[in-house]
Amino acid sequence: MILLNKPYGVLCQFSGDGVRRTLADLVDEPHVYPAGRLDADSEGLVVLTADGALQARITDPRAKWPKVYWVQVEGTPHDAQIAHLARGVALRDGVTRPADVARMHEPASLWPRDPPIRSRQSIPTAWLRIVLSEGRNRQIRRMTAAVGLPTLRLVRYAVGAWTLDGLAPGESRRERVLSSAPVC
Repeated sequence: MILLNKPYGVLCQFSGDGVRRTLADLVDEPHVYPAGRLDADSEGLVVLTADGALQARITDPRAKWPKVYWVQVEGTPHDAQIAHLARGVALRDGVTRPADVARMHEPASLWPRDPPIRSRQSIPTAWLRIVLSEGRNRQIRRMTAAVGLPTLRLVRYAVGAWTLDGLAPGESRRERVLSSAPVC
């Protein structure tokens, strides 16, 4: 199994359109596939495995593998917005599962994004730590937008007990497989 810190702008797949970078540009390992995806605009931890059963356990919402995200949002989150995100948000594809949501400071270990996030002096930004046990398409971006806090930057920090610690953008490392669902 391989842990990869996927940079901004990289497609979370091994084949591409010939224009944008893909996982194949970062990992030279045959027969591994991502256990869950991040959109091109998101950064952070991607677990790559050749073990189909492990891939299914990580991505199956019934297994409840926690995924931790660091989310920079536009605006200043109010308690009601935090509570709404935590209890579940109604999206077009149904109400999201409850999530663990908390304000946080910008992580000290966070690298500069390339290209940088747009900056507007008159609009504040804030950081949230969001822990999900499901993974719908662009879920966090849709959740934060629904409560009036558009996502500016999204970094997946952890999948279960595996984290980004020690991985710069584009770097990967081999990791041993855990026998049961880890908890963050």
